[in-house]
Amino acid sequence: MEPLPNATVFIVDDDASVREALAWLLRSRRLPSESFESAEAFEAAMATRAPQRQPCCLLLDVRMPGMSGLALFDQLIARGSLAQMPVIFLTGHADVPTAVDAVKRGAFDFCEKPFSDNALVDRIEQALARSAAHLAAQAQRSGVQERLAELTERERDVMDLVVAGLPNKLIADQLDISVRTVEVHRARVFDKMQVKSAVELANLLRDAR
Repeated sequence: MEPLPNATVFIVDDDASVREALAWLLRSRRLPSESFESAEAFEAAMATRAPQRQPCCLLLDVRMPGMSGLALFDQLIARGSLAQMPVIFLTGHADVPTAVDAVKRGAFDFCEKPFSDNALVDRIEQALARSAAHLAAQAQRSGVQERLAELTERERDVMDLVVAGLPNKLIADQLDISVRTVEVHRARVFDKMQVKSAVELANLLRDAR
């Protein structure tokens, strides 16, 4: 899998040797990373930045002094961040049941220490791909909303009936306008929404929801 441009792997682990080893591994695979010695340090850094707009994932140690990895994970769940920032837990054998439970609650995966370099990088790349897909879908939804905002009220009325499958004659009757006027509005809707058919328009609106 080719590295994603502008992707970042965040490493949160209180063990400096683990952070350094992971950073080296990621550099060797052309994956940029940022390391933090605690959940608090990670949270403080994120609080000073603009919202993350590039693919990313989080390698998170389960047990750390102060805020635990699980406590940070709960905060990410509360903020709805897991789709954009998939979490891979780094765990010792004793923490495996806890990590399995976290996966059930939305974590991307867990890797037991000592972990296989290749297996871990594979999962990181898959997590980054999921993050990228989420961001792309988010951008598409935002683009559709911007296009919808350009429609006039009458164009919205026509669009709703087009999507419902009504022919121009019935749309004209329902809105008490001429068929020619319906055709004009329909053409403008297709142009503004950047589609070529009613089916394409319906699919676009469905995906945007």
